[in-house]
Amino acid sequence: MADYLEFLEKLDRKAYHEGEWQWQEDDFTVTRTTHWSPPGCHMGCGVLLYTKDGKLEKVEGDPLNAVANGKLCMRCLDLPEAVNHPDRLKYPLKRAGKRGEDRWERISWDEAYDEITEKVLAIKEQHGSESIVVVHGTGRNIGWQVPYFASACMETPNVSTFGFTGFACYLPRMIGTSAKYGDMIIVDASQAHHDRYANPDWQVPGVVLVWGNEPIKSNADGFLGHWLVQCVQMGSKIISVDPRLTWWGARAAYWLPVRPGTDAVAAMALLNVVIGEDLYDHDFVDCWTYGFEALAERVADKTPEWAAEICDVDADTLRGAARLIAMSSSCACQWGLAFEQQIAALGVTEAVADLMAITGNIDNPGGNALYRCAYLIEKRYGLGDEYIDPEVYAKKLIPATSGINESNIVSCADTDAILAAIETGEPYPIQMFWIQSSNALACASMDPARTRAALMKVPFIVVADPFMTPTAQAVADIVLPVAMSCERNSCRTWWTPVRTMVKVTDYYEAKSDEQICLELGRRIKPEHWPWADDKEWCTWYLTDQLAPGGTEYDRTWEETVQNPSENSCNGTAYWDWDATYRKYEKGMLRPDGQPGFNTPTGRIELWSFGYDHWGVDPLPYHIEPPESPLSTPKTYQEFPLILSGGGRSFEFFHSEHRQLPTMREFHPWPLVMVSPEDCKRHGVRDGDWIWVENSRGARFKQKVKETIEVVPGRIHAEHGWWFPEQDGAEPNFYGTYDSNLNNMTEAFRTGQGGIGSAIKSMLCKIYPCAEGDVLPHDVIAEKGDFAPYEPGKPYTPVEEPVVTVMN
Repeated sequence: MADYLEFLEKLDRKAYHEGEWQWQEDDFTVTRTTHWSPPGCHMGCGVLLYTKDGKLEKVEGDPLNAVANGKLCMRCLDLPEAVNHPDRLKYPLKRAGKRGEDRWERISWDEAYDEITEKVLAIKEQHGSESIVVVHGTGRNIGWQVPYFASACMETPNVSTFGFTGFACYLPRMIGTSAKYGDMIIVDASQAHHDRYANPDWQVPGVVLVWGNEPIKSNADGFLGHWLVQCVQMGSKIISVDPRLTWWGARAAYWLPVRPGTDAVAAMALLNVVIGEDLYDHDFVDCWTYGFEALAERVADKTPEWAAEICDVDADTLRGAARLIAMSSSCACQWGLAFEQQIAALGVTEAVADLMAITGNIDNPGGNALYRCAYLIEKRYGLGDEYIDPEVYAKKLIPATSGINESNIVSCADTDAILAAIETGEPYPIQMFWIQSSNALACASMDPARTRAALMKVPFIVVADPFMTPTAQAVADIVLPVAMSCERNSCRTWWTPVRTMVKVTDYYEAKSDEQICLELGRRIKPEHWPWADDKEWCTWYLTDQLAPGGTEYDRTWEETVQNPSENSCNGTAYWDWDATYRKYEKGMLRPDGQPGFNTPTGRIELWSFGYDHWGVDPLPYHIEPPESPLSTPKTYQEFPLILSGGGRSFEFFHSEHRQLPTMREFHPWPLVMVSPEDCKRHGVRDGDWIWVENSRGARFKQKVKETIEVVPGRIHAEHGWWFPEQDGAEPNFYGTYDSNLNNMTEAFRTGQGGIGSAIKSMLCKIYPCAEGDVLPHDVIAEKGDFAPYEPGKPYTPVEEPVVTVMN
């Protein structure tokens, strides 16, 4: 689709029923809608759902939907296999034995609701509603529903994704750029324009800087990777910053294979070149930034030669990449979880944000667009906080020493503070967990054995999910069956456009997330749940959200579904605000309507007052990982490989899709990338099962993928693995411990401001598996974990690290 105009001209709009949301094709009912989880990813794509006799039979891409133009990934195409899977949860279940015994009895929804209501009301009266923790999974299109449920039903401020130490998923980039720019930056791949690549105001990015991210596989953060493929087809050059040689790196003008955890060093070297060689945009810096002199002084000695010794990227490569960024017509940065999954999370975030700013690539065509969620339909965490008693809200679980949390700019509770409260009972014991579509043991939890041990102390736990998961099996008292995307009426904005989802099928007694929240909300706090059904609730979210005057959207959910707007197909709505360039010149960003940015100075803050207020270095900095060749040289001698992980695959989204035969046919086993040189050095071969072990004796096993995608001295393992075909009872829990990369991670060790965690930069050794090896789940069953720990604290280091801060 390199020629987008040709694509539009040849599109048979009549054949695709332009203007209709539902029609008949032979024996099939076809529905135009969006698929947005479960199961799924962080993106919502336009689909045509083919149903027959109430069953989903086929999914096709919708070429009239401008979000994806008919393109779909294999996960979406395989949706019928997931929806119709016989192992889905069909009915509410109640534990019939001890936790982990895999003994369940079927109960009715009324019985489930009655018991939950009784427990919740008793906990509120006896312990306070703050003792209830509400958890939701990432990407599950419950980002507004569950926070409202937490506030307006459970009346607790303690809502969280739970598991990621240091908020190590997306939030650091969100708050980091908000402090710098006042808004979030997104690659401008013309996604805000309804006419997409044909829009006359848009320009293809001169360079796409893909940093710590594989967008084709991940489609992360509301961004579809195919958009960048289209940009490359139209002439964009690529710079890839990634320890792995990805699809992008193989096609890049420059590949920067940074040592994991040293991204900020590379970023400061790029800044050094751009400033030192006078390649920055003088007009933009002079008119629209604050603190340039301080930034220039900070990076004056951060030369490519200095950086090369630390981040393992050739100095000339760093210099060439910096020049290409600065001298191209535009540059847009697609960044990923690598930013927050390192100790210097905020340091690298501000360094790259500054790089985009001083080269003038902010809110320009083909640069980094400043977005807000369409029509200001953007309240998620914090939605309904008005219903929480202020004295209760003041008890939200946050770290005692984090300036960011103390400033209350983060609406969700902190994972480590929740874990500490369970382990220590301070500042109060936790009485209940509500876990909605989150599989913490297999995916998000730092040290899953520790997480399970903690959750066993919580008296009452409810899990709602489409499948029985290791987490549900291990800790739940009641399990509720959740409907999938084609079985729910829903809506969402993640940037733009507005998108709606339409229910077209049912599966036994599974209920949608919206139905569960509504029905339980009416029982527990009916005054906060006035809507007759899920459609009315969605309309409220789109148009009201508790805001005086509402949002800027004026159509109901049903109108959005059934009637195309002036510039959008059925089920979507584009917002002109997001599509406007250089909003800072037009007074569109600041509340007072004046030109500038929504920051204290009205400018992009290269020296950030927000960072300074939080007690974080207001200029770019680097901190060495807790274990690294530099910080723990003795440990490095025995554990000579650097482990990173979490890379996405085409087949799976986090811990989802492991039940699906098609996905497992393509990707049957967990894979750890090892270079040919390291395979030879450590006596392992492609296809071997090997152990990956760290200095505290924690280990997991995966199959070797011998590949040049990683350089010698580094390996990369997959996350989220469990095996639904295995025994679900304790101690195995579907094998969730045995191949779990997170056995190696740890809680309570964070970067400045309580932000960031060294998930992607750990030291390890590898060796072949042997018959009779003791499996991790057996070690955990016997000892509780791989090493002892003190409640509420990180593990004692095997070697006291040399703390290296570079600023």
